[in-house]
Amino acid sequence: MTTEISPEPASKTTTMTDAVTSTGSKVTRVLGALSLVSIALLLAFGLLVSPPEIAQGDSVRLFYIHVPSAIVCLYIAFSITLVGSIIYLRNQSTFWDLMAGAAAEVGVVFLGFTLVTGMLWGKPTWGTYWTWDPRLTSTAVSFVLYLGYLAVRRLDMDPVARSKRAAILGIISFANLIIIRYSVAWWRSLHQGQTLDPRDTQLDNTMLFSFVLGVLALTMTFAWLVIHRFRIAWLEHQLEAQQLELAIAERTSQGPTGLAHGGA
Repeated sequence: MTTEISPEPASKTTTMTDAVTSTGSKVTRVLGALSLVSIALLLAFGLLVSPPEIAQGDSVRLFYIHVPSAIVCLYIAFSITLVGSIIYLRNQSTFWDLMAGAAAEVGVVFLGFTLVTGMLWGKPTWGTYWTWDPRLTSTAVSFVLYLGYLAVRRLDMDPVARSKRAAILGIISFANLIIIRYSVAWWRSLHQGQTLDPRDTQLDNTMLFSFVLGVLALTMTFAWLVIHRFRIAWLEHQLEAQQLELAIAERTSQGPTGLAHGGA
C-alpha cells in the first residue's frame, strides 16, 4: 500500500520513514502513464509520420525533442525556481524552498538534455558539435549556474542560511535566461531565430502537431519527476527535523549531570 506524501508534520509517535512506503500516488501514476503514452506517440510522429525538412533532411527530427526540452527547462522549471526563491525570501516558506530546489534539479537534467541534443543537431547542420555561438554559450553558462545553485543547496551549514543563499543564487541565475532568449537578436549567431512565428510557423501541419506533442509529453514528464523529487525532499526535511528533536530530547533527558559530562 502506498501513502501519498503531503507537506504536513509527522506525528510524534510515528516517523516518516515508518509511515511512508512510496512517493507515488494516484495522481503520479496517472501522470506517469500519460507521460509514457505521449512519449510513445511523440516517437511515432517524430520518427515516422512527420516528413523530413527540405534543407536539413531527417536531422530536423531532433527539433521535436530539442526545442520542447529547452522550453520546459528555461521557461517552466527555472521559472518555478525563481518564484519559489522569491517567496522563500519573503516568508521563509519551506514548501517553496523545496519546490524551487526540486524544479531546479529536474530542470538541470532537461537543460543537459537540451545541450546534448543541440550538439547532435549541430553536427549535420553546422558541421561541428560545438561552437561558441552566443546562444550556445549563454545556455552553457546557465547550466553551470544552476549546477552551482544545486551545490549550494547541499552545503553543510545552517539550513536557513543555506536556503537563503540558494534562493539569492536562484534569482540571479534566472537573469541569464533573458540573455539566452534574446541572444540571437542581440548578436550575430549561427543559431536559427524564432521558428514558431505566429505570422509564419515554417512548419507544416504534421510537423507542428509533432512539436506541440513534444512540448506536452516533456511537460508531463517534467511534472511527474518534480512531484516525486519534491516528496523525497520533503521526507528528507522531516527526517532532519525529527533527528534534531530526538537529539534535543535526549540531551534534555540527561539532565544537568548529563550536560556537564557531555561538555567535559
